[in-house]
Amino acid sequence: MTAFWKALTVFVSTIIGVGIFGLPWVAFKSGFFVLFGYFLILGAVAIFVHLILGEIVVGTKAERRFPGYVKQYLGKRWGTVSFIAMCAGLFGAQLAYLVVGGSFLANILTPYLGGSVLIYVLVFFILGSLLIYRDIKSICLTDFLILILFLGILAFFVVKSLPHINPVNFLQTNFKYIFLPYGVIVFSLWGSAILPEVKEILGKRKKDLRKVIISGILISAFVYLIFVMAILGASGTATSENAISGFGLVIGGNIAKIGFIFGLLTCFSSYLSLGLTLKKIFWYDIKMPEKTSWAVASFVPIAMFLLGAREFINIIGFTGALAGGVEGFTLIFLYRSFLKKKKASQKMNPLYFLLAIFFILGMIAEISHFFRG
Repeated sequence: MTAFWKALTVFVSTIIGVGIFGLPWVAFKSGFFVLFGYFLILGAVAIFVHLILGEIVVGTKAERRFPGYVKQYLGKRWGTVSFIAMCAGLFGAQLAYLVVGGSFLANILTPYLGGSVLIYVLVFFILGSLLIYRDIKSICLTDFLILILFLGILAFFVVKSLPHINPVNFLQTNFKYIFLPYGVIVFSLWGSAILPEVKEILGKRKKDLRKVIISGILISAFVYLIFVMAILGASGTATSENAISGFGLVIGGNIAKIGFIFGLLTCFSSYLSLGLTLKKIFWYDIKMPEKTSWAVASFVPIAMFLLGAREFINIIGFTGALAGGVEGFTLIFLYRSFLKKKKASQKMNPLYFLLAIFFILGMIAEISHFFRG
């Protein structure tokens, strides 16, 4: 496999995550064409934002994560803000994986063992935390194999859904939920955290980073839309928050069990990856002791769950809009400072600041929707 394809695989595997399971529900509540319109706009925004960050990553010799770039070019205060936003985003994603992964585990084992969803969330948490503590991820499938497996199961779902698809399911629109897709789609299309690693994979062909970003986001958006069309088209009013439960009721057979098992593997693998990332952030960047770093990375998400944060769509929507919004807003000013220091002859187009306003409005809309219910 060439460096380009390896980089593309890692990038797409990072983007396509737990957010995919919430998209059919969002489309059901707001309307498929509302969701499609959001994908057109936010897909373009995501590409643009990732290209800007990609230029900064390639143009900076030192290896850093987003808060490190912000601290270098904007100063310590901005760096602290971006660090908090990044950690909030990672904790939010971890919480989402706990909620959905625990739900999938419950759907698999409850028919045989009984018990509440809470028990299975705790089992998911304990197993994940132990592996994060031991710094083990090698037992999980590689990104490439997971992506291939996912695409295979997606194709299987599409084929199974075809006899059940009703075009009417795509035509309904509810403007009460017009802002619902924003945060969920931002969450689902965001892969900025992996760009430094993608740059390293490309080696001397760093100029290919632009192609990886554009191709990766377009592929991810296409996969999302195909998944939504299969699930929503077949499930209709039976569409569930985790996508699989309602789809299984309509299609029948073992389709739900297959979906739950795959969803569990995907969630658990990603939970370990993010958990290890958080552990290393607190360990290496904040200089906490290793065990303390593990405790913070592991116990904050489960504490949030036990305190009542259990609504999957609200979690990923709120996380996407706020964490992604703060990062996107900060990135505009980061890029301006980067150009001043690295490319003095190149001036940033003032229209870029409209994008900063866009992210602020997105955060306001998401907060408004969240409290309005």
